[in-house]
Amino acid sequence: MTELVNGKGLALVPKTDAKQTLKDFKSDQEVRWCPGCGDYAILAAVQSFLPELGLKRENIVFVSGIGCSSRFPYYLNTYGFHSIHGRAPAIATGLAASRPDLSVWVITGDGDALSIGGNHLIHALRRNVNLNILLFNNRIYGLTKGQYSPTSEVGKITKSTPMGSLDKPFNPISLALGAEASFVARTIDSDRKHLQSVLREATAHRGTSLVEIYQNCNIFNDNAFEPLKDPEIRDDITLRLEHDQPIVSNTKAVVRAAGGGIEVVDRASVAEDQILIHDAHNPDPSVAFALSRLDEPSFEHVPIGIFRQIARPAYDVLMAEQLEEARSRQGEGDLSELLMGGDTWRIS
Repeated sequence: MTELVNGKGLALVPKTDAKQTLKDFKSDQEVRWCPGCGDYAILAAVQSFLPELGLKRENIVFVSGIGCSSRFPYYLNTYGFHSIHGRAPAIATGLAASRPDLSVWVITGDGDALSIGGNHLIHALRRNVNLNILLFNNRIYGLTKGQYSPTSEVGKITKSTPMGSLDKPFNPISLALGAEASFVARTIDSDRKHLQSVLREATAHRGTSLVEIYQNCNIFNDNAFEPLKDPEIRDDITLRLEHDQPIVSNTKAVVRAAGGGIEVVDRASVAEDQILIHDAHNPDPSVAFALSRLDEPSFEHVPIGIFRQIARPAYDVLMAEQLEEARSRQGEGDLSELLMGGDTWRIS
């Protein structure tokens, strides 16, 4: 049985009639992360979500780079590729472009994706390749034992910055929006319901989906996101982003600022009609970018959810159309003519 799955690409993706469960997507490999690591929660959420897709396991591929998160492919009973440091988006691009019948996922971390892999990430986003990218952000290098990462806050004391980091950190959401990503979202490891709801939307999106996941490293950066997990304050500081809904927490609201930007105010101090309504489908990324800048290091107010979700042509679809047009004009190509023709010389 084949059918179009969630609009993800234009190819017919093989599905299965067999009922699948979480157990079907667990591999026989021993999970080897530190006890208490947030990666366990993300893995369990993904394993229990994958049966929803109804895809054959051999048509699902997880490509990872290097880092703690990059062990992910070992623990899923699908195809997987533990690739090169920072290059997972590039390898996944080749796979997605040449095999549109596959559901291709990239698993990466803040160090892997935003340091050595920075260029690969932003070019996958701007091209809008048919990929789901999960970026685990724990604001530290975990696998190499606690050095500061591209998302560590200024002043962060680590083994590599004993007097405090001098680097201004990347904001992954702002970076993705600046690269014109068509789907950008943020969620958190400990909120399985929200994480899976975001994954659901990401897989239904045609093109590149980037999902930043706040993930706790309890060994080298414990409680980095504790305010978002503390039941006494999390509902006051978490600004839930839902399309066509007001952007609010229990006690705070986002409104237009006098200067034309946006700001967070006490919810009780403004009328309901003054509160900004979230438009994730707005082609102009300006407001989404402004929302991404509300994520302060002190976690006074943190937007969680889908920042941007717009439709634009996917790279692999455009490439397939271009190849088909070339064949209709010129027929099948001749490899030897390509290699020996044009600007080539024989040296005797």
